[in-house]
Amino acid sequence: MRNYDLSPLYRATVGFDRVADLMDRVLAGETTQPTYPPYNIEKTADDAYRITLAVAGFSAEDLTVEVKENALVIAAKKAEDDAPHSYLHRGIATRAFERRFHLADHVKAVGATHKDGLLHIDLVREVPEALKSRRIEITRGGQIEGKAVETAEV
Repeated sequence: MRNYDLSPLYRATVGFDRVADLMDRVLAGETTQPTYPPYNIEKTADDAYRITLAVAGFSAEDLTVEVKENALVIAAKKAEDDAPHSYLHRGIATRAFERRFHLADHVKAVGATHKDGLLHIDLVREVPEALKSRRIEITRGGQIEGKAVETAEV
């Protein structure tokens, strides 16, 4: 695997630390990603998303959904069954798992539902008013908010 040096990006950019950290994490991460449990990510509206995990064999009490430091962490641990089983074939995996999704800034988990062996987690992007684009009114003359702007004569 190739190693990329991202240090020139750190010298030439200001305020993009999260992007550089994300690139470092992706490039230095494991080449094999966990495939259990399978999941879908869908966009349900302009600023709304839904993550659906296939969690057959798990009840809602066996599952936990948490948000920690811009990461959505879904974990499951099946309670031990005391009754001995003699399987001829065991294709339904009910092993414990932990799946992490890194959330973008201002993305919040607003709810989770468990139905028919699927866990649905709804996410919404809520951009604060201070960060939304706004239009600045252009005035004529040298008045800005009631204050005169001094102009230098040439």
